[in-house]
Amino acid sequence: MMIYMFVLFFCGVWVFCSNRKHLLITLLSLEFIVLVLYFVIYFYLLEMDYELFFSMVFLTFSVCEGALGLSILVSMIRSYGNDYFNTYNILQC
Repeated sequence: MMIYMFVLFFCGVWVFCSNRKHLLITLLSLEFIVLVLYFVIYFYLLEMDYELFFSMVFLTFSVCEGALGLSILVSMIRSYGNDYFNTYNILQC
C-alpha cells in the first residue's frame, strides 16, 4: 500500500517538475500531491489508532492553498489573457 502511495507521490512531483508551460497544470499537480499526502496521513492515523483531527486540519490548509492558487490563476488570466509562463513580463529578465 505504501509503495503505491510513493509511486503516486513521485508521479505528481514528476508532472510538477516536467511541465513548465501552463500554470493550471502546475496547480493541478500540486493538488494531486496534496491529495496523496492526505491519504498517507489518513491511513497512518488509522493504522496507529490516533484521532483524525490532524487530517481535518491538513485538509483545511490544502483547501486554502487551492483557493489561493485559483485566485492567482484567475488574476493572471484576466491580466494577460492566458496561463502561459512565457508571456508574463514579470518572469523575464
